[in-house]
Amino acid sequence: MGEEVKLKEETEKMDKLEKMENGGSPPSPAVKYYGWRAMPYIIGNETFEKLGTLGTSSNLLVYLTSVFHIKSVDAATLINAFSGTTSFAPIIGAFLSDAYLGRYATLAYSSIASLVGMFILTLTAAVSGLHPHDCKVGDTCQKATAGQMAVLFASFAFLVVGAGGIRPCSMPFGADQFNPNTEDGKRGINSFFNWYYFTFTGAMMISATVIIYVQSTLSWSIGLAIPTILMFVACVFYFMGSKIYVKVLPEGSPFTSIVQVFAAATKKKGLKQPKDPNQDLFDPPHVSSLVTKLHHTDQFRFLDKAAIVSSSDEIKPNGFPVDPWKLCSIQQVEEVKCLLRIIPIWTTGIIYYLAVVQQSTYVILAALQSDRHLGPHFQIPAASFTVFAMLAQTLWIPFYDRLLVPRLRKLTGKEEPISLLQRMGIGILLSTVAMVVSAVVEVKRRSIANHGSTIGAMLGGGAISSMSSLWMVPQLMILGVSEAFNLISQIEFYYKEFPEHMRSVAGALAFLNLTFGNYLSGFLVTIIHKTTGAEGRKNWLSQDLNKGRLDMFYVVIAGIGVFNLIYFILCARWYRFKGARQ
Repeated sequence: MGEEVKLKEETEKMDKLEKMENGGSPPSPAVKYYGWRAMPYIIGNETFEKLGTLGTSSNLLVYLTSVFHIKSVDAATLINAFSGTTSFAPIIGAFLSDAYLGRYATLAYSSIASLVGMFILTLTAAVSGLHPHDCKVGDTCQKATAGQMAVLFASFAFLVVGAGGIRPCSMPFGADQFNPNTEDGKRGINSFFNWYYFTFTGAMMISATVIIYVQSTLSWSIGLAIPTILMFVACVFYFMGSKIYVKVLPEGSPFTSIVQVFAAATKKKGLKQPKDPNQDLFDPPHVSSLVTKLHHTDQFRFLDKAAIVSSSDEIKPNGFPVDPWKLCSIQQVEEVKCLLRIIPIWTTGIIYYLAVVQQSTYVILAALQSDRHLGPHFQIPAASFTVFAMLAQTLWIPFYDRLLVPRLRKLTGKEEPISLLQRMGIGILLSTVAMVVSAVVEVKRRSIANHGSTIGAMLGGGAISSMSSLWMVPQLMILGVSEAFNLISQIEFYYKEFPEHMRSVAGALAFLNLTFGNYLSGFLVTIIHKTTGAEGRKNWLSQDLNKGRLDMFYVVIAGIGVFNLIYFILCARWYRFKGARQ
């Protein structure tokens, strides 16, 4: 049976080659791109999905401690495990999408999985038998039973599956709807990434305010039912557009080809480099209608040996290699080179996030020791300060896309007046500026707390500075604009520069950046805490920030940001864009 399948595949390839030899082109079905007509369904799905899942996931710690009576340390450990798993799951989802399922099917299954997960989680709050009994302050709270925890973990499992498919595929799937070979299609792709992130941040803002308020103040069952209904609406939006979507089919595992290139290059490492790569390397006719034909580049020349034909016996009469683990095409080699060129750029994103993640950690702690009152009766929740960064993104993206870019096009005469790499560099620069501003504001906050007036003390000790917490808004707004420059450009860069049959993996890279950025931040905090907290020294990250030097922590991150910017500029100057001739 396996031999029949292989024979059929080779026969199809030979038919394509015959047509090319006769002056024709390989047969490919006519693709009708609907572009922006498909966007209401895709962006609608994304918006309601984020409204449903983000608000719930960001408030899970409170839910576990208040409803399931889990100790805060155990709950934090559980949330970290859940968050870490949902961050790595997109890599698996991306592989399955690119290799076997395709983005449309992956998104369909994942959306349903998220809906089921949200529904089960809602049941844990709505059905009294699926969570421990309520308890009052001072009472000994009943622990959750094994059955109740099993139902809770089942909801987490479905949510992980959903995130694993939705996160890497939703943005590339949206970009698939535009024709990349036309000027309108190229403009559509560029605008889509901006507007996609615009709706993403808008959904995050609503989730971080309205939905969390309902869950924490009114009712957990209602607060979880609302996101579940929104997730159902997201599924409806997605399937409504099924008839007009461009559905790119998978072309098998792309990772096999990568391993084959390294294996063949290793086996032929003793051979000399070819004098004329364009003539001497194995370069069969390109038959894929999905993947762009790549030209030879002179970077990573050691991989070229994988395409050296050491003997005529290595090639079959039909033009294909006898053993793909010993002979690879220039196309395969150049695809691997694409990935290797992207890695240095990608690593700068990990260091970039070192600054960004502070808005959800020490910015909140600093806000707790600042005056958060707006008028005599309202106090801004410390965790809601991240909304200011989201607000900056939401305001900047339409200004940039609709006002600034059209004017810059007229001035420069370029379709893309600010390149992707330039935008990423601006984002890194702004994140460094934000850390410097954070340090200045922290010096002022601590000075007022220690030498000026205070308005009370925290439960855990430590005076609350009378400085208004609104002084921290500028640093958050700068970070928000920084993300609008860097994060959107990162995702668009990966989408355009990855081989077309690996675009779902490209979509997962940004989330992997965030994961490693969090790990790096945790590692830096541990190092500084142990180093400066040694006996006889002043702990920079003291429990009471008024006794610490949080400003110096920000300065360290700013210094790392400067080195990251220099490293990024060097990587950007060295980088060769996919398909560029030499």
